[in-house]
Amino acid sequence: QTLIDQYGADTARLFMMFAAPPEQSLEWSDAGVEGANRFLRRLWKAVHDHVETGILEPYSGGALSPQTQDFRRQLHQTIAKVSDDIERRKQFNTAIAAIMELMNAMAKLEASDARPVKQEALEAVTLMLAPIVPHICRSLIKVLKPGACLMGATWPVVDDSALARDEIELMLQVNGKLRGKIKVAVDADKDSIEQAALASPEVQKFMEGKPAKKVVVVPGRLVNVVV
Repeated sequence: QTLIDQYGADTARLFMMFAAPPEQSLEWSDAGVEGANRFLRRLWKAVHDHVETGILEPYSGGALSPQTQDFRRQLHQTIAKVSDDIERRKQFNTAIAAIMELMNAMAKLEASDARPVKQEALEAVTLMLAPIVPHICRSLIKVLKPGACLMGATWPVVDDSALARDEIELMLQVNGKLRGKIKVAVDADKDSIEQAALASPEVQKFMEGKPAKKVVVVPGRLVNVVV
């Protein structure tokens, strides 16, 4: 009750559900309580800062800059994860962690075309957090969508097209040690991946002019150049 009096019921709920899975014992942490409250304050500020420049419809289609496209991919990956964590796995702590990561990514999103995607993200975050912190979410959904309410809202749906990638990122290793990263087309063949890896400045630096004995490509993960 002291915690609720000081921080509100939502902070108490968020702390308890984030600190441990429901079936495990909970180790009390004053710092954890304060952290939960800080996150809710950041969420509140993010929503109000966003709507200060005008309410708009969430993103519904069209070209996006690479930065915004990457963020929207993370948004729909988060929706998929949170949906599974809450409905099937009953792991609220990992669902909350994924939403916190998404909010951190949004704070760094500065692309000029990002506002409709931020609207989409903030609406989705509010709905995903509603079972956990219903009081603040009931207020925030009305700010984001005047006239809306949680009772009439539907759970966010994953947009499969947002998850599609034109490029993938591969780790670069030289003699088994991580030396950098490269981006290649999703459908790039083994030869083109090898050529891109050998041409990268990071790999050339650590090859020190020596020839490659072997190039090992692990699809979707890494390229290891053996010298």
